[in-house]
Amino acid sequence: MENLVERYLAAWNETDADARAKAVAELWSEDGVYTDPLAAVTGHEAIAAVIAGAQGMFPGMVFTPGEVFETHHNVARFTWHLGAPGAEPIVVGFDVAELAGDGRIRRVLGFLDKVPA
Repeated sequence: MENLVERYLAAWNETDADARAKAVAELWSEDGVYTDPLAAVTGHEAIAAVIAGAQGMFPGMVFTPGEVFETHHNVARFTWHLGAPGAEPIVVGFDVAELAGDGRIRRVLGFLDKVPA
């Protein structure tokens, strides 16, 4: 859990498709699930596609850790920001991640707290 958010956000920031696919495979279980208000997908390819879609909607923006990070058992909750490097974030989110027995992500439930108008 120690570097979960760092690795998770690195996957969301990875712009090279092959490197992103590798990062998703290392981070998520094969049957991993990602759900937020805009997506509900299962599996590495679908998760990588959601990440690519977010990058396409917000070109040049980067994900950074927010202020909240808590864990218990095999669950973590954390906030994140999306914006231009060094600028005020235009999107703020809150994710809850459940880890599988092998330490990879089994499921993420994402919430969007701040979105552009």
